[in-house]
Amino acid sequence: MGNYFGGELPGSVANLSTQLRILTLGSNLMHGSIPNDIGNLVNLTSLGLEGNYLGGRVPDGIGKLQKLQGLHLNVNKFSGRIPSSLGNLTSLTKLFMEENMFQGSIPPSLGNCQKLLVLNLSSNRLTGKIPKELIGLSSLSISLSMSNNSLIGSLPSEVGKLVSLGELDVSRNKLTGQIPEALGSCTSLERLHLEGNEFEGTIPLSLMNLRGLEEMDISHNNLSGQIPYFLGKFRVLKELDLSHNNFEGELPKEGIFSNASGILILGNEKLCGGIPQLRLPVCSIKKPHSSRGLRGLKVIIPIACSLPFIIALSYYIAACSMAKRSRGKSVTSRPHEDWKSGFSYSELVQATNGFSADNLIGSGSFGSVYKGVIPSNGATVAIKVFNLQQQGASKSFIDECKALRTIRHRNLLKIVTACSSIDNQGNDFKSLVMEFMENGSLDLWLHRGDNEQPEGKRLSIIQRLNIAIDVASALDYLHNHCEMCIVHCDLKPSNVLLDEDMVAHVGDFGLARFLVEAANNPTTPTPNQTVSVGLKGSIGYIPPEYGMGSQVSILGDVYSYGILLVEMFTGKGPTDDMFKDGLSIHQFTAMALPDHVNDVVEPSLLLETDDEDDDSDKDDAYGNKIQERPTARYKDPGPDKAKRLEECLNSVIQIGISCSAISPGERMLMNVVVNKMNAIRDSYLNLRTGGRRRR
Repeated sequence: MGNYFGGELPGSVANLSTQLRILTLGSNLMHGSIPNDIGNLVNLTSLGLEGNYLGGRVPDGIGKLQKLQGLHLNVNKFSGRIPSSLGNLTSLTKLFMEENMFQGSIPPSLGNCQKLLVLNLSSNRLTGKIPKELIGLSSLSISLSMSNNSLIGSLPSEVGKLVSLGELDVSRNKLTGQIPEALGSCTSLERLHLEGNEFEGTIPLSLMNLRGLEEMDISHNNLSGQIPYFLGKFRVLKELDLSHNNFEGELPKEGIFSNASGILILGNEKLCGGIPQLRLPVCSIKKPHSSRGLRGLKVIIPIACSLPFIIALSYYIAACSMAKRSRGKSVTSRPHEDWKSGFSYSELVQATNGFSADNLIGSGSFGSVYKGVIPSNGATVAIKVFNLQQQGASKSFIDECKALRTIRHRNLLKIVTACSSIDNQGNDFKSLVMEFMENGSLDLWLHRGDNEQPEGKRLSIIQRLNIAIDVASALDYLHNHCEMCIVHCDLKPSNVLLDEDMVAHVGDFGLARFLVEAANNPTTPTPNQTVSVGLKGSIGYIPPEYGMGSQVSILGDVYSYGILLVEMFTGKGPTDDMFKDGLSIHQFTAMALPDHVNDVVEPSLLLETDDEDDDSDKDDAYGNKIQERPTARYKDPGPDKAKRLEECLNSVIQIGISCSAISPGERMLMNVVVNKMNAIRDSYLNLRTGGRRRR
């Protein structure tokens, strides 16, 4: 496994000893097809062929392997129908078939696999309805994923039999009808993903039983009605995406609804109320019917008498405000209705002490960024001032404004407002006012000199994993969850900003490009959707195909992410002096896999550990709200933990290498990256806590 074996899978594999119990050939470069006589290996309990280039049909003979417990066919190029003979594998506990090209319907015979714990059929070309026999398979307790297919029909009510299931993902299909009431019986669910379908109706009240939910995504459907208040009672819910539906009425304020970074509501035009940070309109108050007319008159008469005074006062305040704005020569662009009031040029000058060099905190693609303190309320912000003398800067300003009109995500840098005005010399002035990121850029944390970065302030492994997941989540949102697919085009450590809790926010959309999505599938952009632009990005992070004239695509962002991920864990940038004479950071790390990963990762990561009595609950198991430790602990972790730590780092580097593959077609999509990185982090947390943490 993971040896880079190439060539065709030999048919003689089927002639190996019938006593063979485990055959694992995963993560290699093998092609060809599974031999028709694979059923000869009747004592096989585990067959691992994942992560190769195998294709063709899966032979029916595979159903003869009735002792098989684990079948891994994922991440290949298998096509044709899923053989119904898989239903004969009654000992099967794990079945992974995701990221292939399987077609046709899901065979109902899979319901015969009464011991199945996890099933993944995602990212194929499956059609037809979800079989009731499968969705009601009560043995499923870890995960059932059928996302990114073209499944139709309703979600069968038999889903209520999945009482032990931890994750249900049927996102990005063509499912219709209502969310079944029976789903409320799945009381062990931690992750529920129904997004990107055509579900309608209201959120069933029965879902109030799903108190263990950590993630719930029902975005991009046709759901309506009010958002139920019981969702605010879910204590462990960390992510709730309700965006792009038809919800209406007052948004609750408790629980998850009190955390603006944990909830997405964009695209629900009839919502009101909620916490102030969400900037929804105030809910209108219905006038109560009263039988006591006299009491009503006592209220109405004073209001009517004071109305002329209120109107006059309003006109006076408005006139003063307009005059003040006129004196400041400021015209504030507000491309998103949720943005705060704009700032004048003079206010920004005062906030930055005249754009003093002491307040300069960085330079972007088309301008400089200053730290500022707004005089009126004392808020600390970052102000990006565009250098309009540079070609393309004005268009960059427009592009960023367009991007910010439609996107909002916890891991994207939030823009407060935009300012388009005239400076004191009469020149055009354009700027974006952004939230200030207390901990600066990822680049500063990765590449500070030893004198600037004391040992206690190095990024820990868990912080690096969390940041990597944050960045991947941001790209997944841009690529797969926006109304129009967005390609960032300039992902690099200096464009990843860290807030006071070390949560990562991707910024600088000056080079962002929009991809018009296919009309027949608005929620799932394909990797080859492109627009024609020139070479864009930063040296070292630009995918090689851009240099050969290829068009911009989301796979270009994937390449940049792969380079960034490898950089985060090796501590070496792609333009490091050691990378010359044809040696790249991709080649340097790829050559170290799988047995020499310790030779290329940052040495301090191999010695990092926590005291056994450390309160592990301080490390958030999903988000990355982990606080910076005052000191880092370094000691020999012991041979067993060292081996498992090496496996964790190996997995991370493998993802980086896969994402930065030379051929775009070999790169992972960002939704796959997010899932894999989350699994690696969960495994690492279990390593640290000795398995005490339950996910």
